[in-house]
Amino acid sequence: MNPSFTPEDLLEYLYKETAPERTQAIDEALRTDWSLREKLAVLQTSRERLDRLVESPRTETILRLLRYASAENVAARY
Repeated sequence: MNPSFTPEDLLEYLYKETAPERTQAIDEALRTDWSLREKLAVLQTSRERLDRLVESPRTETILRLLRYASAENVAARY
C-alpha cells in the first residue's frame, strides 16, 4: 500500500529536500503509481518553465528610479 503524497511532498522531492526515508518511499510509489508520476512530471515541467522565465522592469520604471535617486542625491548635498 502506497501512502498518499501531497503536492508539497512532491515539490520537496523534486528539489531534493526530503528526508532519506521519505525519498525512498516516494521512489517506491513512483515505480507503481502512474498518477503520481504524472503529477511529478507536471511539477518538473513547471520548474523548467520557471527557470527559463526572464523578467525585467519596464524602461519607464528604471528611468523614474534614476530620476528619484538623482533628485535625492541633489537634495542631500544641500
